[in-house]
Amino acid sequence: MTAVADRIARTIATDIGARPEQVNATVAMLDGGDTVPFVARYRKEATGGLDDTQLRRLAERLEYLRDLEKRRASILGEITSQGKLNDTLARSIATADTKAVLEDLYLPFKPKRRTKAMIARENGLEPLLRGIFASRAADPAVLARAYLSEAIPTQKDALSGARDILVEELGENAALLGRIRDIMQREALITARVMKGKEDIGAKFSDYFAHSEKWATIPSHRALAILRAAKEEIVTLDIAPEPETGLERVIAIVAAEIGIPGQTKGDLWLKEVAVWAWKVKLSTTMFMDLLTDLRRRAHAAAIDVFARNLRDLLLAAPAGPRATLGLDPGIRTGCKIAVVDETGKLLDTSTIYPFQPHNDLRGAEETLIKMIRDHDVALIAIGNGTASRESERLVADVIKRLPTDTIRPTSVIVSEAGASVYSASELASLEFPDIDVSIRGAVSIARRLQDPLAELVKIEPQAIGVGQYQHDVDQSRLAQSLAVVVEDAVNAVGVDLNMASAPLLSHIAGLGPTLAQSIVAHRDINGPFATRKALLKVAGLGPKAFEQCAGFLRITGGTEPLDASSVHPEAYGVARKIVQACGRDIRAIMGDTSALAGLRAEQFVDDSFGLPTVRDILTELEKPGRDPRPTFKTATFADGINSITDLKSGMSLEGTVTNVAAFGAFVDIGVHQDGLVHVSQLADRFVKDPHDIVKAGDVVRVRVTEIDVPRKRIALSMRKDGGDAPSPRERDSKKPQPARATKPVNARPTKPESQGTFGSALADALKGRGKES
Repeated sequence: MTAVADRIARTIATDIGARPEQVNATVAMLDGGDTVPFVARYRKEATGGLDDTQLRRLAERLEYLRDLEKRRASILGEITSQGKLNDTLARSIATADTKAVLEDLYLPFKPKRRTKAMIARENGLEPLLRGIFASRAADPAVLARAYLSEAIPTQKDALSGARDILVEELGENAALLGRIRDIMQREALITARVMKGKEDIGAKFSDYFAHSEKWATIPSHRALAILRAAKEEIVTLDIAPEPETGLERVIAIVAAEIGIPGQTKGDLWLKEVAVWAWKVKLSTTMFMDLLTDLRRRAHAAAIDVFARNLRDLLLAAPAGPRATLGLDPGIRTGCKIAVVDETGKLLDTSTIYPFQPHNDLRGAEETLIKMIRDHDVALIAIGNGTASRESERLVADVIKRLPTDTIRPTSVIVSEAGASVYSASELASLEFPDIDVSIRGAVSIARRLQDPLAELVKIEPQAIGVGQYQHDVDQSRLAQSLAVVVEDAVNAVGVDLNMASAPLLSHIAGLGPTLAQSIVAHRDINGPFATRKALLKVAGLGPKAFEQCAGFLRITGGTEPLDASSVHPEAYGVARKIVQACGRDIRAIMGDTSALAGLRAEQFVDDSFGLPTVRDILTELEKPGRDPRPTFKTATFADGINSITDLKSGMSLEGTVTNVAAFGAFVDIGVHQDGLVHVSQLADRFVKDPHDIVKAGDVVRVRVTEIDVPRKRIALSMRKDGGDAPSPRERDSKKPQPARATKPVNARPTKPESQGTFGSALADALKGRGKES
């Protein structure tokens, strides 16, 4: 193993709480083409039991650290080619542990456009600067006389040139940048202030018209809101040292780097340069660095929220394989109806017009009754869009009118987020080429009630809409993160090989879109797969892909009973030894907990399969093909509560959690506008992370605490103590912070309104940052 690989392994081990040998073993498997789901489930002995979360973090850190090493090598090569690499610099580059530190070290050697400092050096002013450092007692203005020329006509020009050289040196001093960055990251304030005349058009950002708080602790949702307000030019934004002593200490750090021991004329001139360096160079660098870091941090948190919500939604309880009627509500254009059988196959479609302007209520009811009876409909999925509550009442009346010999279906309000995206997609066109786009949406609504996972994978995750500020974050990172969530969810549940669609199969470990299409094509031509091994007959699916995917694909009723479980084919031998030890047929053993109760996993460990794998096999034999998703249940909306105007403070209602953000949870209570349970109202105790209390899809009981009809805002509480009085900790967190001067997000730093004392030069600086012309 190389020194670089060893360093990476040790760094990752510390990050994820593992041993270097665990990291090395995992890296070797990932480099060999193994997928994270496969390694997590079927290579526990090799990884030492690292879970999915640790493995995903390992893969992310591995990519970052390898990029870091490539950049380190590139920088070393560049500086070496310039003939400027020395032992001290080489050690600093070798020990840099972040890309930011590496770039700081590279700054002095980075090719740049012609600068003021370059011009000053060309005009022979660098010796003047060194002379001022060497002769502190001398008057810099007197020293400057010796450097006058046609290009430098005055003493002021000479001193300005010397100052430009020193400012550039300070701006490229990695140690200085590191010290200032450290204090800024710990103590800087981020401040927003409304731009003049933007109060009305920016009313939705009114919470940030005069806002200030610590950069280090600002929550991601507030950071993203402020960044969006600044992007829309509603507020100006500043990130600066705290006003009491912060600026004074930052400039003192700059002065210390210059080395100013006293009050000589040379020292006073250098103090002025220290202030100038902060005004025109260092403050801008820090502002951009911290703004970039804040954006990265806020994006990461927002993406994490989206990912967790998406996972909860994908792993929501399926209603199961029952004939389902999907109803996509509409008023003017009518309600679109689609009936699918227990496998999701489309059976029937229609459009009804029970509402204005048609008002064909009787015709709508008769159509629904006929479709329910003709197809033995057991479930009715109603989209939660416009007219959903009216449609729900219509369906309730229809169910009451059904003859006594007809099974009465259960109606459920279903989120239709992303259904329109699927309807217009190429996939929907291929699946239903002769069906109207609007009807396809009803099909999707019906299927997502039967099995949310199988249907939602057909939609771009970003279109499902369970994030906070999802359109503001890095879309590439968001897509990558959500793809990982979908992959983990699909593999956690597993899929029926003979029923799964190509989009669902494409997320199985080792497959992808091309192999998934090949599997479906092979199935269409040759009929259902009898065994997992038959997958090897699919064009393009070789031994490696089979190894990765086989354990996540199920075959029910096939010739090999173990194919219906998550036991991997490579471990069938161990499973059969366990069955033989019971002395019964494998089909009789599977699912019989009592038959396996007397067995000890240690009995079946061998050189190929360790204790973790054997335990997993025993668990799977006890409950073969078990579904990790919860039992299906739905919320019951209150009768007569159909819009926000029907709500009254104090109402107790049942609802479904639709989205969980860092600041609380949104709950659908059946009024076409989700209510917010603020994090302070989720429980009768302090809640740090809302995900600790609720997740998307949960059915909860809430109480209405406030209704703001004009702004369409509903405040809810899940507290048992009433939820009206915030705790002391919550009260403290809501105290207003003093506002400070601000600047546009895309502007250079300009005017910090802060006070301090550092001689006359600092006093001048506090009147406003200068701007290098």
